[in-house]
Order: sequence, then C-alpha cells, then structure tokens
Amino acid sequence: MKLENKVALITGGAMGMGKEHALTFIKEGAIVYIADINDDAGHQAESELGTQANFIHLDVTKEQSWIDAINIIEKKHHKLDVLVNNAGISKFNSLEKTSVEDYMQVININQLSVFLGMKVAIPLLEKSDSASIINISSIEGLRGSTGGYGYVSSKFAVRGLTKCAALEFADKNIRVNSVHPGGVMTPMVSQATGEMKNSIEKFKNTIPLKRMAEPEEISQLVLFLASDDSSYSTGSEFIVDGGILA
Repeated sequence: MKLENKVALITGGAMGMGKEHALTFIKEGAIVYIADINDDAGHQAESELGTQANFIHLDVTKEQSWIDAINIIEKKHHKLDVLVNNAGISKFNSLEKTSVEDYMQVININQLSVFLGMKVAIPLLEKSDSASIINISSIEGLRGSTGGYGYVSSKFAVRGLTKCAALEFADKNIRVNSVHPGGVMTPMVSQATGEMKNSIEKFKNTIPLKRMAEPEEISQLVLFLASDDSSYSTGSEFIVDGGILA
C-alpha cells in the first residue's frame, strides 16, 4: 500500500474533502489524524473511519493549538510523514460590503493556518524518511474571482507559502506542493435545490469536461503527492479542474 507505516495529519478532516482525504489515506495503510475544530463531527468521523483514524482537536488559527496537536502525534509516533493543510472557508461579497472582520476570518483560516501548520510541524516532519506537505489552494489561487477578496487573496498566498517552504526544506527531503481544485461534487452541491442548483448547472457548462469533480478524484491527486510516487515533485501547483483554466 502506498502509505503503509506513514503518519498523516489532515486539517479540516472531520467532513467534506478532508474526510475524503482521510478515507483515501486509510485505505492505503496510513495512520491518520483527523484535525478539526468541530469535535462532534471529528469524533463521528473517527468512529466511521476505523482504528487507523484518530480525531484531534485543532484550531488552525492558533499557534498553541498546533503545538498541542503536534506534541500528541510526536509522543505517540515520534514522526510525521504527511501534512495536508486542507481547512478552509469561503466568503464572497462586493468590495464595499466586505468587512475587515470577514476578510480577516478567511485570511486566518485559509492562509495563516498554512503558515502555522508548516512552521510547527516541520521539526516532526524532519524525522520522516520522506515527508510531504500538501497545501490545498484552489483555481482561485491562479485567477481572480468576482467578490472573492479574502478567498482569492488567501489562495494566492497558499501558492507563495508553498514555494517558499519547498525551497527551504528541499535539502531535508521534505516536499511541499499545492493542489488547485475547481468545482467538486460535495454533499452540499449534490443536494442543492432551487436557484443554487440552477447556478451549479450553469457553472458545469463552463467546464470543458462538462461535470464537476467527484471528491475521490481530488483525493487521488492528494494521495499521489503524499506518496513516494511523487518523489521528484516539489514547489509545484497541481491543477484538477476539468479544464477550466485551459
């Protein structure tokens, strides 16, 4: 199995894409720490995913919370092989109506969390024979998007953070890459009704492949970057968007 004997930490792992990444990793033999601020969803995911899943409370915007989480993993496993900075939120509004509080909430969760995660986890990642950091950005980290002031800013920043860390830690055999998904068929999307459903159908028509990605299609790319199959890839953007940016 591709991740046998590897220890992974996935932020925002209690639901959505983070939970899908955790499931994919566990199927490939990894011990996975599901990190989330939502304790109820985290414990439920831990129960559903089995004995290789471990829930850990983590507020990704707080340095001490990161330190506490990494200390738990270090005491039990003495290493960390994979860090997936997946936690994120989105808020879209006109510039005039975007408050400083809303802007900074998105920046803190999407951008500061990646900085803190890498900063705190690097010493433990250095104890791995072959470590990988995967920072989840977006196609909005490669282009503008109307009303996405906080979201687009943060996702562009994830690219920059990724490249800086890739350069600094290449000689320690720690690879750092970013993933840039387009539209993904999450439960919220698949269960949409009314105007939201109409908007999703219009969006699908702008995608060259004429469909949104299934969650496992994103997770398979994340798995590739977590595994030694991607041993020569670092500092790069990996786009999985059905051809939107083409």
